[in-house]
Amino acid sequence: MPSAFNFEASPFDCLDAYERQIVQDGVVIAYFPKDQVILDAGAAATHLYVLIKGFVRQESGGETIASYGPDDTFDGRGLMAGRTSSRFVATEEVLAYELSHEAVNALIARNAAFGALLFADLSNKLDAIAGRQGRHELQSLNLTRADQAGLRPPHFVDADTDVLSVVRLFQAQRTTNVIVRDMTATPPRLGIFTATALQRAVLEGTPLDRLPVGAVANFNLVCVRASDPVGDALTVMVRHAVHRVVVTSDDDATQIVGVLEALDLFSFLSNHSYLINREIAEADDLSGLRTAAARIEPLIALLHRGGTRVGQIAALVQALNAKLFERAWAFIAPPDLVANSCLIVMGSEGRGEQLLRTDQDNGLLLRDGYEPPEQLQAVCDSFSQALSDFGYPPCRGGVMLSNPAWRGSERDFSDRARDWLLRADGDSLMSLAIFLDAHAVCGDTGLLETVRGRIFAAANDNDVRLARFAAAIDAFAEDENWWSRLWAPGPSLAGRLDPKKQGTFPIVHGVRSLALQAHVRETSTAARLDALVAAGQIDRGLATDVLESLHFFMRLKLQAGLEEIDRGQAVSGSVDLARMSSLDRDLLKDTLDVVKRFRRLLRMRFRLDAL
Repeated sequence: MPSAFNFEASPFDCLDAYERQIVQDGVVIAYFPKDQVILDAGAAATHLYVLIKGFVRQESGGETIASYGPDDTFDGRGLMAGRTSSRFVATEEVLAYELSHEAVNALIARNAAFGALLFADLSNKLDAIAGRQGRHELQSLNLTRADQAGLRPPHFVDADTDVLSVVRLFQAQRTTNVIVRDMTATPPRLGIFTATALQRAVLEGTPLDRLPVGAVANFNLVCVRASDPVGDALTVMVRHAVHRVVVTSDDDATQIVGVLEALDLFSFLSNHSYLINREIAEADDLSGLRTAAARIEPLIALLHRGGTRVGQIAALVQALNAKLFERAWAFIAPPDLVANSCLIVMGSEGRGEQLLRTDQDNGLLLRDGYEPPEQLQAVCDSFSQALSDFGYPPCRGGVMLSNPAWRGSERDFSDRARDWLLRADGDSLMSLAIFLDAHAVCGDTGLLETVRGRIFAAANDNDVRLARFAAAIDAFAEDENWWSRLWAPGPSLAGRLDPKKQGTFPIVHGVRSLALQAHVRETSTAARLDALVAAGQIDRGLATDVLESLHFFMRLKLQAGLEEIDRGQAVSGSVDLARMSSLDRDLLKDTLDVVKRFRRLLRMRFRLDAL
């Protein structure tokens, strides 16, 4: 009976003493030599595996899609389905606990939190990741309070209020329920009336403006306390077959602090994105937006540590940021300015490849002939300050709409872009590169498409200018064999890797250059690669390798940044080579080789050696 089982690791950290004993009684230790197949695709799943030592890779279709290290669990999905859908192979010598199917079923039956965490941990492990040591796991359901899971504020009405007035309140407050106070009862009582109950009210037959809400309200409230675990709230919903619970104060059960909806709870258990989107949509001022913005970075950490692919995280961040920026602009800018302009974001934000917050990259296009308000500068300053307050630092290069150089009419921007292309010096080409990644956030998106079309027209049949633009792929080039030290033992691993310089920038700018040459209007690297493949400009196999390499570098940078945040350090954007796992070093070698192959293609395509 093993006694050193790590009950601090998710999902086992939510078990009570009795449930821990179930684990102790249901596990044995197994040994697997290097390269042994632990589970094969299609095999009957009989155990949940918890790694003690070593690493295991998950393969599908001949490719590694995930990796597991000490304290990681697999294959919960196969255990629930009865058969495994992937192959699991020991990357090195492995020691693992085997927890029986019967024990897992017993834990799920007793502990809803365990089942939820087990599913959340395993359902999204799709990336090739390794080295889970030092990571924080998903927030434990037995530590998260019900009042931390996105409560909706309570709205109170008296029992004699007519239902029609309540429906108007639903619309005005953007809510689907009200708390009904019946002060005529002995003792006074509280109930709830929901949008679902409105159907019963209609069928009652009494005109809604004469039907008191107390006559159709439910006075059997299903409640949890504010400090109750959200796992308990989920259990209560399931037990009572309800879609919401009323959350009361710990000190006074008659004091209602909020209402917890099932949709909000499930969103909290998965990735919180719905809650953030709702907070942005329902914010009444910039302060409300600031609260929503503060939740985005923890969401990124939660998704990453749950195994979500980095490309999916970046796309979600772009969507949330766009909503955030659009709402902030609507609060700050006059409606006439919003209607006659296009707010754009650029750089990694424009490409949909930003993860942890970097500096602002935005601008403002104005309709030709539109006379902006006299307070335009003050409006733009206020917007840049608002984003700074949200946690997006000012751009050190001044690429912000508060800088007059990054706002102007369609004609102004077209002339600037043409000048950037004609001058072809370092600063000009960098400005052009930034603008080519522009993505419309709100306003008249046609303004951006007009300017983009003029840029493509200016770049027509000018191979020399395109070559100078593409030549920036070597801006950070170093000895391309430097990475050979990764495979030597000991001190050779000292130092740091800059994922942007060594990988992200040459990939992003190389694809951007090909897109400019081929007049591809998409802005994300993934969409540009798809369009280039469709146009016959790049081989599908290389395009796939390039995109996977980009996502690998993004993931390395994100992982390192989150670890620095956990240690209370400033995010440096670099990776400590000594802290990399052997699997990540193998993947790094492969991705750097892809960068080398891609650079060779670009040198031939743009004849860079002739410059």
